[in-house]
Amino acid sequence: MGPSYVRPAVATESAWLESGNPAVRDEPAQTRWWEAFSDPVLVRLVETAYAENLSLRSAGLRVVEAQARRGIAIGTLFPQQQDMSGFYSHTIESLNTIQGELGVPRGFDTFQAGFDTAWELDLWGKFRRAVEATDADLLAAVASYDDVLVSLVSEVAATYLAIRTLDERLAVARDNVRVQEDSLGIARVRYEAGGTSELDVQQAATLLHDTEATIPDLERTRSQAINSLCVLLGMPPQELTQLLGGPGTLPEVPVSVAVGVPADLLRRRPDVRSAEFAAAAQSARIGVATARLLPAFQLTGTVGLSTAQAASFFEGRSFEALAGPAFNWPILNYGQLTNDVRLQDATFQELATAYVNTVLVAQQEVEDALVGYLRGTERVQRLDEAVEAAHRAVDLSIIQYREGATDYTAVLNTQQSKLRVDDELVDERGIVALSVVALYKALGGGWELRQGQDFVPAETREQMQARTRYGGLLSPNGQKQDVDKAESDLQKRAWWQWRWWWPKW
Repeated sequence: MGPSYVRPAVATESAWLESGNPAVRDEPAQTRWWEAFSDPVLVRLVETAYAENLSLRSAGLRVVEAQARRGIAIGTLFPQQQDMSGFYSHTIESLNTIQGELGVPRGFDTFQAGFDTAWELDLWGKFRRAVEATDADLLAAVASYDDVLVSLVSEVAATYLAIRTLDERLAVARDNVRVQEDSLGIARVRYEAGGTSELDVQQAATLLHDTEATIPDLERTRSQAINSLCVLLGMPPQELTQLLGGPGTLPEVPVSVAVGVPADLLRRRPDVRSAEFAAAAQSARIGVATARLLPAFQLTGTVGLSTAQAASFFEGRSFEALAGPAFNWPILNYGQLTNDVRLQDATFQELATAYVNTVLVAQQEVEDALVGYLRGTERVQRLDEAVEAAHRAVDLSIIQYREGATDYTAVLNTQQSKLRVDDELVDERGIVALSVVALYKALGGGWELRQGQDFVPAETREQMQARTRYGGLLSPNGQKQDVDKAESDLQKRAWWQWRWWWPKW
């Protein structure tokens, strides 16, 4: 019963808006894109975060939870009630009853043991649809794990690049402090020689101290970025000198990027896949709700032993049995059941719409990151030229001021311009690098890092297996089998083509 899932139609362009730019290649996007920066420190940080990040471990455990829920759903295909029971009772009847007046023994024993079973037949596919929903939920959990991994890799890269940007901005600020200290010295010498007024000295001191004041602010931001990086690496805030190797420079940004085509996002981006699997799971739940409108047929049975004498408990005469079919049809609850179908259908439509929107947002994020990368690269080139001119202007203004050919206003203006364009250049280079990170995150790159790896680390598996018997559920091979089986179960087939399941004991 219920609809078979069909992927909602989405609108994608055949190419990106910037695909004609020489720096944009239509080749498939890189999987280990962080290696394009050619920075061994960044590679080491990504590997450490993949191994130690706690949010990623939580996402891996959600995959195990989805496996267990799938196993519960598969169990409903088999006899739903399988109970062994037994009891002994001693009864004392009142003498003021008919039995007492007839002289029936007042006290008697009862010994009973039996096995009860009930099996609701899945004639309408209610339980199979439920399994189908948990299949999609499992694949959605895997996609969510991949999405967390994509976000983790990009956050590690972005935080590292922010730290290197701050390193360079600190170097720029200290270099400008040095230049301004020299200028202050020249102004003092001229003032003491009577060649200028004290105003020049105070202006030079104001600019110097203002520049010095930026250094603590940059150092504070850098320390906070390192604290954030520590959490991403699964460790308490601490100095990362061993990992970072001290202050450094921004790695070189790739001269071109591989972006593929927009349609690749449907299979590449984990959040897109997760949104689609959520819709697929909800589509199956419409079938579960629809099947509840129809009668449920059961086969029930009981076998056991019952006697009043313990000595005759195992005699053949103590055997009793009951078996037969039954059905249940909630015809007076149709208002609730039909509204439940409507609820599940409306929820599916909501999730299908969310999936379409996710695809649109994904395309926007790629386009935005591409524009940031390309236009930012152009701005860096212009700022490079501006920095070179500003440095030359500072040199000339100081020479002219020393010789008395100009007043200190020219020195002040050129040094302020130098400080501004120096900082802008470093900041823009950092923005361009972050645009590359944002681009590959928008393309869904990085989740491939987990291929061939476990969702749950070995240490965590050992702790869980020490508490509970998981069988093969936690093994890498068992997880792969469950995921592969879930993908196979979701393949389209006719209603009479049975899916063969077997529960994990």
